[in-house]
Amino acid sequence: MKNMRIMRFTRTALKNLFSPPATRSYPEQPREYPERTRGHIENDIDTCILCGLCSRKCPTGAITVNRAEKTWKIDRFGCIQCGCCVENCPKKCLRMEKTYPEPGPEKRTDTLIKTNMPAPAPKPAANPQGAAASPAKPAANPQTPASPVAPAGKAEA
Repeated sequence: MKNMRIMRFTRTALKNLFSPPATRSYPEQPREYPERTRGHIENDIDTCILCGLCSRKCPTGAITVNRAEKTWKIDRFGCIQCGCCVENCPKKCLRMEKTYPEPGPEKRTDTLIKTNMPAPAPKPAANPQGAAASPAKPAANPQTPASPVAPAGKAEA
C-alpha cells in the first residue's frame, strides 16, 4: 500500500520535471493585461484645469486638488481604481493605465504641480472717489421732477 503512494507521486514529479513551467518568469516576461483593465490613474497635468471634480467624485478621497498651490495629489494606495474620476473629468485629462502601482513598504502620495496655469486676472481696484468714476448719467428731463415731492399739508411717516 505504501509503495502505491510513492509511485503515484513519482509519476507527477517526473511529469513536472520534464514539462515547461506553468508560471511565467515575472521580471523577464512582464504580464500582458487585457483590454479595459483598471490599473492606476494617470493625469495629463498640462491639460488639467484643476477644477476639483475628480476629488469630489472620488469615493475614498484619495485625490486632492489645490488651485491656490496649483497641485494635484493622489494617494496611490487609497485609490480603489473605480474610475469615477476618469468618467467625470471635463477635460478628459485623467486615464486608467493598465499597470498597477508598485508595492512598497510605505504609503505613497504622488504630487503633480501645474506650471503652465495662467495667473488669475487682477481685479480692478476700488476707486476711492466712488461715484465720480461711474459713467456719466444722462441729464434729467426738465419736465419731470428730480425727486418726488409730497403734497403740502401731508407729512410722511
